[in-house]
Amino acid sequence: MGTRERRERSNESDRYLLSLYKEALGKSGESSKGLAIAAVGGYGRGELSPGSDLDILIVHQGQLSESSLGEFVHTLLYPLWDNKSVDHSVRTRAETRSAAESDLKVALGLLDIRLVAGDADLIAAIQGDSVQAWRKHSRKRLSELRHSLKERHERAGELAYLLEPDVKEARGGLRDINALRAISLSGATNVPLERISWAESKLNDVREALHQTSGRNRDRLLFQEQDAVAFELGYTDADALMSDVAQAARSVDYLLEFTWHQLGQRNKESFARFLRKPRTDVVAKNLNVSQKEIVINPQVDLHSDPTIGLRAAATAAQLGLPISLASYSLLSSSLSEGKGLLPHPWPREAREHLISLIGAGESMVSIFEALDQEEIIFHWIPEWRALRSLPQRNALHRHTVDRHMVETAVHAAALTRKVHRPDLLLFAALFHDIGKGEAEDHSIRGERLIGPLAKRIGFPEEDIEVIKILVKHHLLLSATATRRDLDDPATIQSILAVIPDLTTLELLHTLSIADGEATGSAGWSDWKATLVSDLVKRVKTAMSGSSTIAAQPEITEEQLKAAESGLLQVHLEQRDNGYSIEIISPDKPGLLSLVAGVINTSRLDVRSARTKSHGSSAVMTWVVTPEPHAPAITAQYLRSEIEKAFNDASHIEHKLIAKAQAYASIPAIPVPDPIVEVFNDEATEATIIEVRSHDRPGLLFRIGAGITQSKVDIRSAIVTTLGAEAIDTLYVSELTGGPLSDERANEVASRLLQLLK
Repeated sequence: MGTRERRERSNESDRYLLSLYKEALGKSGESSKGLAIAAVGGYGRGELSPGSDLDILIVHQGQLSESSLGEFVHTLLYPLWDNKSVDHSVRTRAETRSAAESDLKVALGLLDIRLVAGDADLIAAIQGDSVQAWRKHSRKRLSELRHSLKERHERAGELAYLLEPDVKEARGGLRDINALRAISLSGATNVPLERISWAESKLNDVREALHQTSGRNRDRLLFQEQDAVAFELGYTDADALMSDVAQAARSVDYLLEFTWHQLGQRNKESFARFLRKPRTDVVAKNLNVSQKEIVINPQVDLHSDPTIGLRAAATAAQLGLPISLASYSLLSSSLSEGKGLLPHPWPREAREHLISLIGAGESMVSIFEALDQEEIIFHWIPEWRALRSLPQRNALHRHTVDRHMVETAVHAAALTRKVHRPDLLLFAALFHDIGKGEAEDHSIRGERLIGPLAKRIGFPEEDIEVIKILVKHHLLLSATATRRDLDDPATIQSILAVIPDLTTLELLHTLSIADGEATGSAGWSDWKATLVSDLVKRVKTAMSGSSTIAAQPEITEEQLKAAESGLLQVHLEQRDNGYSIEIISPDKPGLLSLVAGVINTSRLDVRSARTKSHGSSAVMTWVVTPEPHAPAITAQYLRSEIEKAFNDASHIEHKLIAKAQAYASIPAIPVPDPIVEVFNDEATEATIIEVRSHDRPGLLFRIGAGITQSKVDIRSAIVTTLGAEAIDTLYVSELTGGPLSDERANEVASRLLQLLK
């Protein structure tokens, strides 16, 4: 079973057709000149499986009478109808040209035309007509081809992720391989077909074995037939078979998507030649956007910038753009040579890029798939290889294990506003099923595997403990809500026994939702969602001494002493590819906004900030990273800029508006709306306002300005950027002191929401 057998099957059919052709020719008394039989489609390529149709074209030059031609065709085909499935057409050369012009399927079949018997010159002429017309009208024909593929994919689904896929019709299947051949033959772009040679051979072998074991001409790999096909092909079990099928389909789909992208880029480049040099924008360190692709600077030294791969992936996903194939090749070859490998543990920048990638939602799927296909992800996360295309042959799951985890991350990205630690949610979502693939309970095994992985990626120990709980108990809430009596106190106690605080509970609840939604309607429903939500409410009520709100920062004795001078002081320390900045300043309305504006216009990105007012002074600690090509920053420079802003902040606002306008020209992905929450009973002397939003330039300046415009005083602020998400907790009071009334607090919250939209 294999290519040789399929070729021999085609040769056998050729010999049989040749004998029938000679017999029919003898009975009709006609000359072979101007009369021929050609194989088209799969038969033309010599790829006959046991149940394949014989796709043949009978060509004549119009020299036969209608009755003679009919008799010839009948004599030729009659013996075939008893034991072969034949798809035939009878045309002249002119009729063949006309049929190809009006029917894409005919045109595609003719690209593989091959002489079986008769007039070789006639078939050669038709072959020349077909290829010439295909290339001449490639723009129109490829547009038709793409539309037809889209319709077929919607109808047949994705081969890599279906429980019972059609290996020919589904996305990533054999018809898509034929489409890639057709695109290559058009000459519109180079298609590296060698990249899918293994996939083509594998899918053809599976189709052949399916025909052989089922005894029928069908291409859908039904669940009950997978074991027989696996045995026929020498696999240990059906899971191993379906894993290879999924991997083959993903390789085909990846190349097809890349090819369509390349075609689009070539069209744009051709148009750009008549206009001007394509624009190139710097979007991150050593990264550009060119022709709507993320491009890594080819001169970059990966030894000095080992995080560039993750930065490219995160930037591409956040902007909704692909990474150029040349950049993937640069990364892949460099990593394979051991260049630019990440240190253990990862630096904070690398971890945040990973979280930004995971949190990009739908646009992360194609980036993550490319990292998988180019085998880049395994250099960063070797644990992923064991999960690659790992099947889940049960009725609940729609996807392989790895794709299910990616889909769970996509759903989690839409829920980041519901939690206070979006980074932990996103990381746990992507790896919650890491323990699958062995006989051991996957939740128990997952807890054991996730700890070392999270440690290597650079999470602190307290976060690792939370991640381990999320992975080990990701099924806990769903299982408890649907199988236990929620009115029984023992049920609530069983959750309290393993979930230590509200932060972990809200993360586990949100992970349950994302996991359920990614599983599909068979695994998640409104009924189950309601039960889980009810359970969580009961656990929250029973859980005491926990809070999800960030506590006010503490001021050290040294800082208090420095604040007594009443002078503006700025101390700067370089760390982790950025700076730690301590600012001690006389307190004044709008201080947070002013300092945030200075930091932003100094081309520094805020990663975290802690501020607290004490008497007439304020103590601030900022952790920042410089933007690409930003000049070095000194404490003296920052102090000077802050003093200028104290006297007149209008130039800060103008710079931020200009910066926002510049960023507006760069594409961005859809993100959840910001959330502003008010807590009036969590602090004795202040009202807490919490803002959860997607990070963007000038965000903290806008928030601070909104508070100042509301004539409210910020007593403390805790600012945290986690990947591409920002959580800002503000302890505010009236200018005269004391917390805000509920009405005033809601007014401030509404103002902030308006400013952030």
